[in-house]
Amino acid sequence: MKQLHFIILALLFIPLSKGYSQSATPKKGQEQKTGAQVIAIRNVNVITMTSPGSVLSNATVVIIGNRIESINGTIPANAKIMEGKGKWLMPGLIDMHVHLPTDAYFGPKSPAQVPDFSFDTQETMTPIVANGVTTVVDLNATMETFGQKKEIEKGHVIGPRLVLAALINGGSGQGRLANTAEEGRVLVRNAKAEGYDLIKVYSKLNVETYTAIVDEANKLGLKTVGHIPNAFQGKLEQAFVPHFGMVAHAEEYSKHSDSLTNEDAIKFAKLAKANDTWLSPTLTTMVWIAKQARSLESIKNSNTLQYVHPLLQSKWLTANNYNKNATPETAAYFDKMVEFHFQLVKAFKEAGVPIVAGTDAGVSGVVAGFALHDELELLVKAGLTPEESLYSATLAAAKWLGIDKLIGSVEPKKLADLVLLDENPLTDIKNTRKIAGVFVNGKWLDKAKISEMLSGLSKRNTASRDMFDWKKTISNRPK
Repeated sequence: MKQLHFIILALLFIPLSKGYSQSATPKKGQEQKTGAQVIAIRNVNVITMTSPGSVLSNATVVIIGNRIESINGTIPANAKIMEGKGKWLMPGLIDMHVHLPTDAYFGPKSPAQVPDFSFDTQETMTPIVANGVTTVVDLNATMETFGQKKEIEKGHVIGPRLVLAALINGGSGQGRLANTAEEGRVLVRNAKAEGYDLIKVYSKLNVETYTAIVDEANKLGLKTVGHIPNAFQGKLEQAFVPHFGMVAHAEEYSKHSDSLTNEDAIKFAKLAKANDTWLSPTLTTMVWIAKQARSLESIKNSNTLQYVHPLLQSKWLTANNYNKNATPETAAYFDKMVEFHFQLVKAFKEAGVPIVAGTDAGVSGVVAGFALHDELELLVKAGLTPEESLYSATLAAAKWLGIDKLIGSVEPKKLADLVLLDENPLTDIKNTRKIAGVFVNGKWLDKAKISEMLSGLSKRNTASRDMFDWKKTISNRPK
């Protein structure tokens, strides 16, 4: 869908499971010794996500440090009281498909370029946490992404939990490339040693190499997600090898359909169901691509563009291949794909294929954090109920990642990744945008703090954009 740049890691990093090796909830009195913050939210409606329709009315939720201590238990004497009357508490959201920008995104800098071109980690993460997204899955992580993760874990940056995937492709060029089964297996073993959590398979893999990668990843305890390689054109059913865990885009199916009919959607759903292959449809991505194929006005007029780094803003507006390469025919085809993807989601739901929410944030127009709310609304438009849409971005995603004992629902002993809403999202999914505050690993960000963070980010982006000739900078970047 877009050109990606890759860096092969040369260092060993701590895997995800170790990143979550936090101590259990403090024992009675321990919070005074450790200085852990104690917060009690009273009279709040809790969307637990533990089972369909599970809502606790006028409940009291106690948080100690970064853990949920109790629900409707005793309020500790030293607790800070938050009034939750009329508000709704739900699990933090999970975006299963993002591409976090780093300095490597545009290639190496020249000596003449200034530090302001750098991607500041906090500014990258601010729109994400401001929107109640407390976990993201980066499906093409690099060494610099591991650095971002460490900054968050050390408390230097307020950011989401990062789950990192190593992308393996075929053919020639940059990145992790494998064109034989043995090369594929070696790259999977390397990714495991380097600390990656997942393996992403990509479009140019041949059949033998793809099959070996999925098999090796399973042997090493790594799940596989990604594209359906082009080598399976005309023989789609062969792509569904055991342990191919998730297809990362709805368009990975639509490219195998000549007619984009409901019959094809049903056929694809049956293949996925039989192989227990989940779907992250990234509906919002194709919606944005279809818009750009006709005009860039949708990006220029977007109220979230101000929260995007100026380099990316310039790339989206001056080097936008979706727009430059578009014809009336391709634009019309993109529109058909958007409609087909709605049919696809409905067919997958009816077949019982699990669906999780992802955005492909980083694609032009798709702004991390904000885009997940767009995706939730599109999933409802495609036939999911508001509760099913929320489930796709909370417990369902946590289950696929294998971290549902830590996050994904509101339960005692789980990590305090939570979103407090002013209105009920179960009656209108658009209410996920009405955020009163967010708990990010136990750290409380109220509406005023979120507004301050976003406002500061917008001002800095505007000042930086106006200071430099961004169009010239983009054109001078290495290809």
